[in-house]
Amino acid sequence: MKSLLIAAALFMSYALQAQIFTLRSDELGGQASLRQVANIFGCKGENISPQLSWVNAPEGTQSFAVTIYDENAPTGSGWWHWLIFDIDKSVTELKSGAGDPGKNISPGQAIQSKTDFGSTGYGGPCPPPGSGRHRYVITLYALKVAKLGLTVDANPALVGFNLEQNAIQKASLIFYYQQ
Repeated sequence: MKSLLIAAALFMSYALQAQIFTLRSDELGGQASLRQVANIFGCKGENISPQLSWVNAPEGTQSFAVTIYDENAPTGSGWWHWLIFDIDKSVTELKSGAGDPGKNISPGQAIQSKTDFGSTGYGGPCPPPGSGRHRYVITLYALKVAKLGLTVDANPALVGFNLEQNAIQKASLIFYYQQ
């Protein structure tokens, strides 16, 4: 009887976990590699956006969005490194390098708007030397709308406002980098 109860508890635990909206990366660990680091402002990385995948989108999801934000940037307001939205609800992965708009790797009609670098697409970590370890938060948004109604020229604050207004659920990953 005891082993039957344990088996039932394990099954229920697995069943509950299987339904959790989850963001993953096959190539990103707890620290940025030179592959993700920017190649500007004295940084010498490859500036390649990480591969990301997700499972168990909540009911009612009409589209997805992904952002990468550095809350430790010495700006007073953080730093937006990537904003991609209007990702079709059938998509479950962004391939490595999808953050380069010129490569046409991002899915379908997804829009990559301006970052705090002033350009569209992914801009990797490049914190000022001596500013310590920076925390980069990748957030996946499940949205209740198919399109946000914004363009590539939308600034990060406007995109962020619209994401929060239309989010059903969010899932995040965190990684760190310092020079």
